[in-house]
Amino acid sequence: MSDNELGTFLRGRREAVTPAEAGLPAGVRRRTPGLRRAELATLAGISVEYLTRLEQGRDRHPSAQVLGALADALRLTLRDRLALRRYAKEAEGGDPLICAAAPPHTRTARPAVRAVVDRLEPAPAAVLNRTGDVLHRTTGYERLFGPLGLFDTDRPNLLRHLFTDPRARSAYPAWDRVADDLVAHLRHETPLSDPYVAELAEELTLTAGAEFADRFADLSVTPRRTGSRRIEHPEAGPLDLLYETLALPDDGQRVLVHLPADEATAAALDRLTGLRPGALRAVGRAG
Repeated sequence: MSDNELGTFLRGRREAVTPAEAGLPAGVRRRTPGLRRAELATLAGISVEYLTRLEQGRDRHPSAQVLGALADALRLTLRDRLALRRYAKEAEGGDPLICAAAPPHTRTARPAVRAVVDRLEPAPAAVLNRTGDVLHRTTGYERLFGPLGLFDTDRPNLLRHLFTDPRARSAYPAWDRVADDLVAHLRHETPLSDPYVAELAEELTLTAGAEFADRFADLSVTPRRTGSRRIEHPEAGPLDLLYETLALPDDGQRVLVHLPADEATAAALDRLTGLRPGALRAVGRAG
C-alpha cells in the first residue's frame, strides 16, 4: 500500500474527469484527457500550490471544506466521497472513532418516551437524537417514510437520508427549506464542540458537498419547530402535513409529530397505514 493514498486518489480522479464533464472547454494540446491541476484548483477554489502539496503527500491535513470542494469539482459519487474521507482520515493519522471520553450520545429513547410516542398512533411520529438518528417511531411514521428509503439502513438518520438519497429530494418539492431546517437543528441546538455533530458534519460535507457545507456554515438560519411540509409520496400521492417538534432537553432528543393538514391527506394516510377511515383527522392550518 502507498503511504500517500489520499494524493494518489485525488490525482487519479483528476485525470479521469474530462474538461467537458467539469464544464470547461477542452482546448488543444492536452497531454492527458483529464483536468490540469490549475483547472481543478480553480474549480475547487484553492491554490495550485496547495493542490500540488495534497497530491504529492506533502500536506496531509486538508479541512473537510477543502475535501468537499474537491469532491464537488471532481463530480465524485457518494462511494468515492466516502473513500476520500477515509483516505483523509488515514493520511492525518486520525482515528475515525469518537473518543471514549466524549459526552454520551444516546441512540435509544427512554421507555417512558417510547410509550408516549406509541400513544400517538396512527400519527407519523418519531424520537430523534441531536444528530438526527431515528431512535423510535410509530408504525404511521414507518409507513410514511419507509417508501422514501429512510429505513433502508440499520441506523436511519434524517440528515444523511435527505442529503444523500435521491428519493428524498424527489419527495420534497420544497427540498431546500427542509434541508435548511434540519441543518439549523444540527447547528444551533447542540454544543459547538460536540464531537458527534462534528463527525456527521465532516461526513456530509464530503458526501453532500456545498449543499450541506454552506448551510452548516450559515448561522443566520434558525430551526423551525412547527410548520407545514408537502410530500410527493410514491404510494400515497401528494400529502400536505403539519409538524410539531417537542423538545426533550435533558436527553438531547426531540419528538417530531406529523399530522394531516386537510381531509385528502388524512384519507391518504389512512390508506397508507391500512387503518379504518377517520383514524386520522385533519388538523387544518392556523388562520
